[in-house]
Amino acid sequence: MSASVSAEQLGFVGALTPTGAWCEDAWLSTAMLTEVTERLKFLVAFRPGLLAPTLAAQMASTFQRLSRGRLLLNVVTGGESHEQRAYGDFLDKDARYARADEFLHVVRALWRGETVDHTGTHLRVEQARLHRLPDPVPPVYFGGSSAAALPVAVRHSDVYLTWGEPPALVADKLDRVRALAAEAGRELRFGIRLHVIPRDTAEQAWTQARRLLDGIAEADIRAVQEGLRRSESEGQRRMLDLHGGSRDGLEVAPNLWAGVGLVRGGAGTALVGSHAEVADRIAEYHALGIDEFILSGCPHLEEAYWFGEGVLPILRDRGLWRHPDGPQGTANQVDVPFAGTPTPRPRHASVIVGS
Repeated sequence: MSASVSAEQLGFVGALTPTGAWCEDAWLSTAMLTEVTERLKFLVAFRPGLLAPTLAAQMASTFQRLSRGRLLLNVVTGGESHEQRAYGDFLDKDARYARADEFLHVVRALWRGETVDHTGTHLRVEQARLHRLPDPVPPVYFGGSSAAALPVAVRHSDVYLTWGEPPALVADKLDRVRALAAEAGRELRFGIRLHVIPRDTAEQAWTQARRLLDGIAEADIRAVQEGLRRSESEGQRRMLDLHGGSRDGLEVAPNLWAGVGLVRGGAGTALVGSHAEVADRIAEYHALGIDEFILSGCPHLEEAYWFGEGVLPILRDRGLWRHPDGPQGTANQVDVPFAGTPTPRPRHASVIVGS
């Protein structure tokens, strides 16, 4: 709760809340947090296969009405079949993306006020209609690097998300997504998911990065890496390729540190450096077409203050960012949601795999 209030005060646009067996339910948590915040938006991660599309569309409409339009939706198809089966979902990865395609087709139609009859391979609804439409319609965020994911993303997402890879790899991915979106007659915004370790000096920042790994035994890293190598996620494979399971050579691009990915799944890189260096890297990604930066750190609240008080003023002075409570920004400015739920520092592989 205190993290959300602080994020709002510091000038972050929103807070990401994850989905999975290891965390609290995102819908319930964020609904409660709307009562202690005023303008902070909530990027709610949810899995299409665990909700009926009509119910999800209705929940989003209710959330928008009661929160005064503060819902953003992060579609997560589920990267690991073993975790999906715990929820009663026995489709494989490609079928989950096909189901997400149907799901979002129905939800989008309902949000337009249509009465929907849909009979697909995975979903069926008859005479589905919303009594009250969401206002505004919540933006849909969608990640995924596989061949099955990209067509679904370009058909239905408003914001395509990528994890923090080196700029050249990010540029290549964005070019591929832009081309697919153009074929579909759509134009998307882009966002990136990163951790951050900014400090007054680069030396202080890198000392903190090393400190995060110092207390973790090699056996624990090996156990985590063995679990992650079994992942079905193409994005996870790309994260693993950055560090190869080794503590050596973790700065995979200027100020981009892959050490996070040694001990947790999902987004595995951090921007490390002085406040100015971190601002430089954000400007570099922004120049590639990234407009939304979803950031987190460990310890979570403390890193929010390091970034909010050290980096955001530099971005403001460069004309790339403006506090949401101030005058309306320009189209050339970046949005900076701060991920709302920290991942605990891992002691066992089970804590972090699939998070």
